[in-house]
Amino acid sequence: MWPGISLSLEIKDVLYSKKSKFQQIDLFQTTNHGKMLVLDGIIQLTESDEFAYQEMLTHVPLFAHPNPENILVIGGGDGGVLREAGRHDCIQTIDFCEIDEEVIQVSKQFLPDLSCGFDDPRVKVHIADGNSYLKEHKNEYDVIIVDSSDPIGPGEALFERPFYKALKAALRKNGIIATQGESFFLHKECVINLVKITKELFPVQAYSYFLVPTYPGGNIGICMGSLGPELKKPFRAIPENIQNQLKYYSPKIHEASFVLPYFAQKMFETI
Repeated sequence: MWPGISLSLEIKDVLYSKKSKFQQIDLFQTTNHGKMLVLDGIIQLTESDEFAYQEMLTHVPLFAHPNPENILVIGGGDGGVLREAGRHDCIQTIDFCEIDEEVIQVSKQFLPDLSCGFDDPRVKVHIADGNSYLKEHKNEYDVIIVDSSDPIGPGEALFERPFYKALKAALRKNGIIATQGESFFLHKECVINLVKITKELFPVQAYSYFLVPTYPGGNIGICMGSLGPELKKPFRAIPENIQNQLKYYSPKIHEASFVLPYFAQKMFETI
């Protein structure tokens, strides 16, 4: 995934290590970053900075939409995106599709601050492949958030054009998709491909990025497509009670996350 680069965190204890039907799942207690979830040897989150990823992947698309009522979350078995989505009172239903039920169980056992997202009564869990699930659901969702792992193993299909076409077909009028968009420093070809696909399929497209220190390269992106709403500014004002619960997302950060480094800006302009 990252030729020539390594990221090392000191481990105090191995809390869980097992190969599921789909992937190797490891849960570690680190020395300085709290618990850490690792899938197939790739860091998914640490308790020290998970808020950055969960808040941005969730609130950027949700606040860009004028009135998200029915949403779908694909992947993210830790429950963090569900936790953040649950802060929006306007949401009526949250369908959650995860291929590997064991990730959910590990999170419920070891990561209560994230898995609390499953306690929301609006959440309906579907243990299924995201691609297959979308084929059965057309014109249903205002916002779809794809919290995928990296494009290897069970997450590989979630970075391909047929999946994005299915995402578009599952949206209602003025719907928005937001997908885990990798790093334009480390995965240039992957990011270019995602931007190309979303530009071709959606009338409005944008790429946001933000900091996550314990991800290789220290940053990650969100690839977004919209059937109507502008993406680069929040459509709705953030209630004070929600803002006070957050650590990373704010309206100013929302807008700033779309201001790309010059090399990335030029890279996307050529697509």
